[in-house]
Amino acid sequence: MDTAIQTYRDVSKNMILAERCALLSAEVLKSQAKYSDAATLLIKMTSEDSDLRSTLLLEQAAHCFINMRNPMVRKFAFHMILAGHRFSKAGQKRHALRCYCQAMQVYKGKGWSLAEDHINFTIGRQSFTLRQPENAVTAFRHILTNDSQQTSTQQGAFLREYLYIYKNVTGACEVALPQLPLPCINSSATRVYFGHERRLAEGEKQAATHVSLDQEFDRDLAAMWQDLEEQVVAAAKRGVVPATFQPTQCCLNSQTDNLRFPLAVVEEPIVVEVVFRNPLKFPLVLSDLSLLWKFTLKDFNRPQPQEDSVGDAVAISNEKEASVPRTPQKDDVIATEVIPEFYLSPEETKLARLKLLPHQTGQLNILGLVYNLASTSSTGDTTINSTAASQSEGPSAAEGTSVRGRQDLEIQGPRLNQTKEEKTSVSHGPDRRLDPTITPPMPLLEVFFLQFPTALLCGEIRKAYVEFCNVNRVTLCGLRVASTHPDFFTFGSSSLATPLTPLSPTSFENCSAYKTLATPPGATPGSVAAVTLVSERDFGSGIGLRGGGVSGTGGKGITEIPLGEGTLKPGESTQLPLWLRGPDQEGVHEIHFLFYYESAEQGGKISHRVLRHTVFICASRSLSVRATACRSNTLPEEEEERNGSMLVFVDVENINSSEAGVREFHIAQVSSSSKQW
Repeated sequence: MDTAIQTYRDVSKNMILAERCALLSAEVLKSQAKYSDAATLLIKMTSEDSDLRSTLLLEQAAHCFINMRNPMVRKFAFHMILAGHRFSKAGQKRHALRCYCQAMQVYKGKGWSLAEDHINFTIGRQSFTLRQPENAVTAFRHILTNDSQQTSTQQGAFLREYLYIYKNVTGACEVALPQLPLPCINSSATRVYFGHERRLAEGEKQAATHVSLDQEFDRDLAAMWQDLEEQVVAAAKRGVVPATFQPTQCCLNSQTDNLRFPLAVVEEPIVVEVVFRNPLKFPLVLSDLSLLWKFTLKDFNRPQPQEDSVGDAVAISNEKEASVPRTPQKDDVIATEVIPEFYLSPEETKLARLKLLPHQTGQLNILGLVYNLASTSSTGDTTINSTAASQSEGPSAAEGTSVRGRQDLEIQGPRLNQTKEEKTSVSHGPDRRLDPTITPPMPLLEVFFLQFPTALLCGEIRKAYVEFCNVNRVTLCGLRVASTHPDFFTFGSSSLATPLTPLSPTSFENCSAYKTLATPPGATPGSVAAVTLVSERDFGSGIGLRGGGVSGTGGKGITEIPLGEGTLKPGESTQLPLWLRGPDQEGVHEIHFLFYYESAEQGGKISHRVLRHTVFICASRSLSVRATACRSNTLPEEEEERNGSMLVFVDVENINSSEAGVREFHIAQVSSSSKQW
């Protein structure tokens, strides 16, 4: 048979008879299970004369490799790709697509990324030509989301091909917003922040630190804040923490407890931080980026039975509106912020913060993101823009192609591991950080500190001012503060506070019980001018001045803040003097304040709100003062009781020997705070 084939081909120059003889010989060899010889014979008969004849022979040779006793899988796939290429040249697009799909089954998941990219690219092109947009989209999506080894130029070409399919093929965009593959989104790293961005310091004012998205989550610190909140709630509720108590969580992330629906307040923004990653060596530009949501209206002021009936209300979604970018309107149920342009450098991971402002109460579900994905970089990279011309077949992707699509935020909750069934199977609980309940209005407290020191001497007493502002349209009441160092501060009477802003004490000396005095030249060492530094009235008396930071009714370490009428009306502010006492131990001290307040309108879903503040105080060694009091022995007992006489001994020791700053202290004045003296 070999001699016959050679004679037909070389002597008679009759390729048809040579091919007929080769096919017959191949069948004889296959019947003898000599698949390797049959494949070699078929491959030898291929030539450049006829693409159709050669591709049939290559496909048969590929099937010989796969039918061997030890199948040669990679040779099968390689020759199927060769057959698919020749089918394509012969105009047989369907057969070409079939060959490439069969080869893809072998290469898929083997780590041969360049081969996979080539096969997927060809499958996408052939599917596009055969009007199979779903298959084309799937193939190109795999190229773009896989960790590609391609050059940036080639990746840019792949992206334009992909966007061209979405843009021009009818059927690919049957849904309002198609799912886009780029950029990659780390859904589990999504963080949600509830509430206004805090105003920064204005002049001498220092705003309360509270919580922000710029702070890293600390589990130990979160437990400390929860403990403080439980203490102040117990003090406000007559010593009992309610069974329905939930610790306030202003910022939700993957480490917080997200099993319950978080509570947000109407007319207060919700900020969602999303982590994007560009896996390509090619820059990406997202435009008109915004959040996609679904909202169900609920009126929480209605009685409970009626509220249940609202549960079947029709959900409102912004999907249709989001398919066409537009500016937020006043009558929107949820005002949605739009980022005009978001640029991602090659292989960059970047955060985006998107804002929603709910105008009505109800149940909100944040579904995902919607944006335009553009095929060209805003930097105008000419090497990338020239790749479309190098593509010989398929659509010639026009420059500037962009497609509006979406990506869903799908967050997997924590693994359940309580019952026996949960331990033996892999099941996950819910994660509701993206499903906030929008509740009726609440007061919103802002706290500012004036003349607040960063350094104190041990035991030094200094006067600062604290300003409380209610910036929401609901009256605030029940203002309290808990602290990790309740003996560090106490409030003065509001009647002693200076007028509201502008409050600008002339110097720090007016806010301290101590004053630095220079010894006049020629004066006797140790002598100082007689000057009254602090009057007893400055310390105030009565409410707000009980030792240990406990004021009014409250638990241990809980201070009730004395407001004028016990409330702060919408837009109202008040200032109080705040007396601080330097810690007894030298070093840097981290002191936490938790301000607690309630709404004057009872019956809301949120029982209270809190505001956090953290300060760092550097304490330096100074004087050790010990005061003792005893009855006088020189006066008769009757006269002593009548006059209330008492001997007070004050022992003062300078322990600040090693400090470089202050070396000497002079006792300039001794004051007492008492109802009698």
